[in-house]
Amino acid sequence: MTTNVKKKAKKKLSSKAPQIKIRKRVSKRKGDDVASVPIATALGEKAPYKQKEDLLRSRRIFGNEEKRKIAIDMLERYTGHSLADFQKQIILTNFQYYNERFNSLLPDAIHTKGSAFQASSSKKAQVTIIVFGVGSAMAALVGELISVVEPKAVLFLGLCGAVHRSLKVGDFILPIASIRAESVSTHFMPPQVPALPTFKVQKFVSQILVEHGYEYRTGTVHSTDYRFWEFDDRFKENLVEERVLAVEMETAALFVSCFISKVNIGALLLVSDCPMNKEGIKTKKSASEVFKKYTDIHIELGIEAMADIADRGEKIRHYTW
Repeated sequence: MTTNVKKKAKKKLSSKAPQIKIRKRVSKRKGDDVASVPIATALGEKAPYKQKEDLLRSRRIFGNEEKRKIAIDMLERYTGHSLADFQKQIILTNFQYYNERFNSLLPDAIHTKGSAFQASSSKKAQVTIIVFGVGSAMAALVGELISVVEPKAVLFLGLCGAVHRSLKVGDFILPIASIRAESVSTHFMPPQVPALPTFKVQKFVSQILVEHGYEYRTGTVHSTDYRFWEFDDRFKENLVEERVLAVEMETAALFVSCFISKVNIGALLLVSDCPMNKEGIKTKKSASEVFKKYTDIHIELGIEAMADIADRGEKIRHYTW
């Protein structure tokens, strides 16, 4: 072998050495340490699919015992509930009034205040309610945390602003999908993955609405972090082009974080304002009227739907992954 050939071969080998070192160093990491590292980098392009799947699982609470312990600790700290207090049917909401109404309807309810959330649980109804705040970041967080309870079904009771001209305050929407225009769900799944609820949860809620004679709409909603969008004409034009029924802040983050965490979730939204027109923007006065007229019905339907799922004992998820 000539001197030039030897030099080239040596240079080629030395250029590959750092890549081998990086790959070995990354592959020794455990669980969440590799959460931000692309799978191809962590394992190599030719790694078996099963190995890649195991790495994905290790990034989630159900596949990472260390992360699960921290999640249990956080859920108990944030809600004031112990893990044993939680029921297998869970209602999520933004508003304290829903919790108060839950407690008045279910006398056996145990209510706690944690460092960030509030929660109440009724063993008789087999339902827990959690008030988690407002916004997609908190929605994604609570979606992950409740996975440690391994609930049978979860229902989000939220308020939304009407986009479609046929909607009015007090109408119900059962969303079949949510546009992921918030900022947090991309941390869980690629942007091309749709944000969808669990069909059977929506089916149960639909049945309850029909049995009580309440009309409802199904369609897509738009989830956003953007506040005061009501004064942004370009944003409103985009909503119309998307053909969405309504706009709100939490459903996309909840649907995605719950899906990735193996949590069955649905949503029943109540139209609280019609902000496409300036006179329809929610105010303190109009919000108070909405709570007086419609929110009691909203929470009562939610409790009945979750209690009904508990009683029937029907399997919710059609497949596992």
